[in-house]
Amino acid sequence: MKAYLELSRLTKSYPGPDGPSVIVKDFTLTVAKGEFVCLIGPSGCGKSTVLSMIAGLNDASGGGIILEDREVIEPGPDRGVVFQAPCLLPWLTALENVLLGVDQAFPELPRRERRRQAERYLELVGLLGALDRKPGELSAGTRQRVGIARAFALDPKLLLLDEPFSMLDSLTRLELQEALIDLWQRDQKTALMVTHDVDEALFLSDRVVMMTAGPAAGIGGILSVGFERPRDRARLLEEKNYARLREELIGFLEKQEESSDRDLGEARRLAPPVPAEGRANSADPAPTLPEAEMASVR
Repeated sequence: MKAYLELSRLTKSYPGPDGPSVIVKDFTLTVAKGEFVCLIGPSGCGKSTVLSMIAGLNDASGGGIILEDREVIEPGPDRGVVFQAPCLLPWLTALENVLLGVDQAFPELPRRERRRQAERYLELVGLLGALDRKPGELSAGTRQRVGIARAFALDPKLLLLDEPFSMLDSLTRLELQEALIDLWQRDQKTALMVTHDVDEALFLSDRVVMMTAGPAAGIGGILSVGFERPRDRARLLEEKNYARLREELIGFLEKQEESSDRDLGEARRLAPPVPAEGRANSADPAPTLPEAEMASVR
């Protein structure tokens, strides 16, 4: 498989009182052009951190990112990002929010062509009748459709999706999964998506990358999905391998959660005891918070 996106020993850490706190360590992955890959893992393992580093929104502490033979060192319109919340400007219409990105990605195009590009993708997500509506006039699902249209309208090399449907109700979530995969199949964009939903990962992706529990999270396994496209949700549930793949993903997540709980319990057990003079007793005055902390509580 020729690498279109290449992540080499990608690492992210933050300074801490006892030394660096490592969130992600030696994350290595290659993604082929036109492939749809999902990232799953226990909460807090660093999935969104990986995505933000690829987007150029968060500097890597180590390792490197190559996209189509060029190193990623900053944000750029070659990567379209869809966040959990649609991040629309409330004073702009749906069309103007999409045009904002298109204008930056294609400044050399005539204004009429840029508008046509924005309108085309809003139409593809079913919003041709809502071009002049502002975000406050749209439902949560419709706002997220605008965010998806904006990402695709940039004609990016890579589409990055950070749990884009996690804040939606179940029915809207299923509808937007269909809208996303229809757009993806039309444009064949390379896509990397963070999700907690095992069924969503199996419906959308070619491969599922399973991340281990943090700290210093990495790749614990990669699952090839292998179902033919286009996919019909009802038929997919009847596939003989679907239940096996689903159980494998759920089993991995449960194992990582158990490991995380054990690590937390061990850390508490090994923590130094509180000195006797530092313990409160009935004769001690009630502890008080510093003035700055009291202000934050208030």
